[in-house]
Amino acid sequence: MKEFKFKINGTEYTTSVNEKEGNITEVTVNGKTYQVEMDKPATAPKAAAKAVPAAAPKAAAAAAAPAAGGTKVVSPLPGSIIKVLVNEGQAVKKGDVLLQLESMKMANDIAAECDGTVKQIAVTAGQSVMQDDLLVVIG
Repeated sequence: MKEFKFKINGTEYTTSVNEKEGNITEVTVNGKTYQVEMDKPATAPKAAAKAVPAAAPKAAAAAAAPAAGGTKVVSPLPGSIIKVLVNEGQAVKKGDVLLQLESMKMANDIAAECDGTVKQIAVTAGQSVMQDDLLVVIG
């Protein structure tokens, strides 16, 4: 969830974008929720607009490179990476927890969607992600 505060003609508004599915986005304005229909499906800005921590050059390079064949595990919702629990080259089974994502003050386990080997880790602990951002590639 992304929260914005702004003024229009001197009136203050607090808004948040809660969910999106296709071209329908749920938006809350000053506590009242609306279903907003967009002209086309809503998309989040990708890596070019995202700051990458300087302490993680390996992750930054991995995030910039396209996923080389494999199953992409993407963020189901916006949030911050709490912990990365796997390493590149590590074998994983379907259901193994790959990382933890904090969203709306809740920790969410992100699990492997298939058996395989971790080919790419595209995030680091402390990094903010948007819905559908690449997290891990399993090959």
